[in-house]
Amino acid sequence: MHSQTINISSRRGLSRLLGVLLLSAATVPLALAADPAEHPALKRKVSLPPSADLHYNIEAKQSGLQVTGESTVKWSNANGKYSVNAETRAMLVGKILEATSEGDIDEYGLAPARFVEKRFRREASTTTFNRETHAINFTQSSETYPLKGGEQDRTSIIWQLISVARGAPDKFTNGSEWLFFVAGPRDAEQWSFKVVGREKIKTKQGEVNAVHIFRAPPPDDKSQKLDIWLAPSSDWYPVRLRFTDPDGDFIEQTLDNVSKK
Repeated sequence: MHSQTINISSRRGLSRLLGVLLLSAATVPLALAADPAEHPALKRKVSLPPSADLHYNIEAKQSGLQVTGESTVKWSNANGKYSVNAETRAMLVGKILEATSEGDIDEYGLAPARFVEKRFRREASTTTFNRETHAINFTQSSETYPLKGGEQDRTSIIWQLISVARGAPDKFTNGSEWLFFVAGPRDAEQWSFKVVGREKIKTKQGEVNAVHIFRAPPPDDKSQKLDIWLAPSSDWYPVRLRFTDPDGDFIEQTLDNVSKK
């Protein structure tokens, strides 16, 4: 059976995309929650990228179908505060996914206060980073995690990773590993990112030299894998993200346009 191209208003394509589309950056499914007493509070040198609006084209293979779509990311860094708003839209359907992270900028880098995720035809979920009670709380579960500093959410994590890379680019060498404690809509765990190497990525703006970073689920977990390509020549903005399922299906976002603020 030949594959065919459809837009993400297709019911099958839409249902598969809802759980994984990012730059809510990382709507990658969480594995078993880490021991909250063990997650490290790591202080690293950071340099936040300039505020910008980014537009991505989406190509995917889902259940044998070629799927297309688009997403936008609004990143703001000003006056000691940050915000990220990511949206994915489908023709005839409109907005199918929106994720927002906002908070302060402290000695760790991004310090989320609130992470909100709203999916198509579902109630919004809110993850709160309560600095007064030193706890991470969720509207979708009764789980609670201690807030020690440096914790991220699924939307802020990409921008924290970028900020760390910009702060110490000489340390983002092949094989280096970077750990972060990341909260989703229901729980949290430690994520590990590894630098794969430098690669050339084709975009509508031309060929870009990018740093390839890989996040794999734990060995005993068969969740989705995440590849990220950051462009040092363009303030380390993500030029491509690729989510790969165990069965080989994938979703790939490629940068189409950047408008700096």
